[in-house]
Amino acid sequence: MYYYENGYPYQNPYHVSVPMSNYYSGNSNYRTYPNEFIHTNHFTHAFEGNNRLALKDYGPNPFVININKASKQNNTYRTAIWTGKHLQVTLMSLNPGEDIGLEMHPNVDQFLRIEQGQGITQMGKSKENLNFSRKVYDNSAIMVPAGTWHNLTNTGNIPLKLYSIYAPPNHPFGTVHPTKADAMAKERGGGHSKGNAVISGRTPDEWVRYTEFLVNKGLEDVKEGINATHILQEFILMGVLVGKGYSPEKAYQTVEEWERTGESKLLKQSKNM
Repeated sequence: MYYYENGYPYQNPYHVSVPMSNYYSGNSNYRTYPNEFIHTNHFTHAFEGNNRLALKDYGPNPFVININKASKQNNTYRTAIWTGKHLQVTLMSLNPGEDIGLEMHPNVDQFLRIEQGQGITQMGKSKENLNFSRKVYDNSAIMVPAGTWHNLTNTGNIPLKLYSIYAPPNHPFGTVHPTKADAMAKERGGGHSKGNAVISGRTPDEWVRYTEFLVNKGLEDVKEGINATHILQEFILMGVLVGKGYSPEKAYQTVEEWERTGESKLLKQSKNM
């Protein structure tokens, strides 16, 4: 009736009507409706009243959600439902005739999936030359490479419902834009609801925390007595690489490798000054 894989109990697929035991509590997790959500006590609860999903940002914790149901339930222009260190998931709804607006993310790849409605997506290397154009419908997936100008327009007569994945995150944690006008107003103001400036998806304080690794490495160099010119050269280069999309750790490793291998003769020279 049951078989075990990696120590966890699974219901035998040929006995679908037999209740399955909860490995942690011993209680049955069996439900008569196969599409019903199962919430054990170690998962985030995503329901509010009337069996509706509570649409809010659940990142960066482990989380599972019916993305189709969440996308169709969402009526805001944009709502972030999961923001982590390396990617972000947002829900979007475009009214008939409305578009996202022509935009470009220099260091962010983007994935969009249509869950309801129809539209047209356009992309190109410049805003004056959107030479890629495709019609999109339910279940269409759209991939937008970093540095590509793009837009999506609702050409149907019902709201266009979709979700979008940014890698890395492009909006602050907990972002909610009820309308496109709200989103544009916050972008013009250089921030979100708390008035903080947002650059490449992070507020100033988020950038400070994100680059703390480099600060600590710089302080270690100071304690070792390495000259200030060399430290400044190294960490300015690391900052440039972070701006290009490198993680702080990868930027540090890259610049150190330039010095160690002699690929940068100037870094070697400044260290010995």
